[in-house]
Amino acid sequence: MSAVVVDPDELKRYSFTVWNYKMGEMVSLMIHIGDRLGLYKALDGAGPLTAEQLAEKTGLKERWLLEWLRGQAAARLIDYHHGEEDTFELTAVGSKVLADEIGSLAFAAGAFSGQTPPETVDKLVDAFRTGIGLSYQDLGPNAAHRTERMLGPWTRQELVPNILPALDGVTDKLERGAVAADVGCGGGVALIAMAQAFPASEFHGYDPSQHAIDRCHAKVTELGLDNVHLFVSGGESLPRAPTYDFLITFDCIHDMTQPAEVIASIRRSLKPDATWLIKDIRSQPEFRDNLRNPLLAMFYGFSVSACMSSALSEPDGAGLGTLGFNPAVAERMTREAGFERFRMHDFDDPSNLYYEVRP
Repeated sequence: MSAVVVDPDELKRYSFTVWNYKMGEMVSLMIHIGDRLGLYKALDGAGPLTAEQLAEKTGLKERWLLEWLRGQAAARLIDYHHGEEDTFELTAVGSKVLADEIGSLAFAAGAFSGQTPPETVDKLVDAFRTGIGLSYQDLGPNAAHRTERMLGPWTRQELVPNILPALDGVTDKLERGAVAADVGCGGGVALIAMAQAFPASEFHGYDPSQHAIDRCHAKVTELGLDNVHLFVSGGESLPRAPTYDFLITFDCIHDMTQPAEVIASIRRSLKPDATWLIKDIRSQPEFRDNLRNPLLAMFYGFSVSACMSSALSEPDGAGLGTLGFNPAVAERMTREAGFERFRMHDFDDPSNLYYEVRP
């Protein structure tokens, strides 16, 4: 049998592609360190700084900062200025993505909240043999923290001022006083934003992850919110009698082992004139149509490591995964549960679509 002849240029290109992903892993770690140590915030608006000046500003060791700064410049995340002394600068654009968590919809550094622990990787590898994944409770506190910081900026800034007013009658109900629920509330970003904006209403947060509910409870206590009630349970445990005037599920239906059961539970728990707002990942039914998404590989990585894993954490899990709750699936499943009205909204959220669903 003759040996296969490989084009050396093609081999180089393929090898570069593979090692480029390893570089991404290392840069991801450096972004996490910069975010965790507050380095991007220290650089924000400071202009060009030397490593020594950044050390004076942060109280951290100059030699370590110099190596980190050089790496960030090599990754083209901060600007490098060559002169008598090398200086490094976080641009205004870089600040929006890496430093401004409160005011920027583009903030992304929160998505780099630590690497997946080795013991979790071992369990994910085993899931390929058993077929049974890890729930968000199994994934631990890091998963709850990372999810909250990754999804928080858009929810915190857009939900109350722009998204809720686009829904039929919802803001008026919440202002007058309503009972609302957040199923899959996580660390409570959406729940708290609504509770602060609508003090006359009562808000219930449901999540099966104790880690997430603990984070939410700590923030609710710190803010002194008395109109929030939290439950460590999934959407299948909602009240069977019509209770809620408004309900949201943000980025979670595709994570559920039994989404049809939860959707049916939501239908029972809603009053006849209630509204359910779904937020879920932008995707198309066919894989070939999703290939236009330049971040598609990342979404499938999220799916294997978290979303699909959660959706298969029980033997009979549906396993929708990150891209599995596309508009066609969302409309079909909600109508099968007895919902009659389905309206899709596009709020220019780069990762998500929104569905206004009513009985």
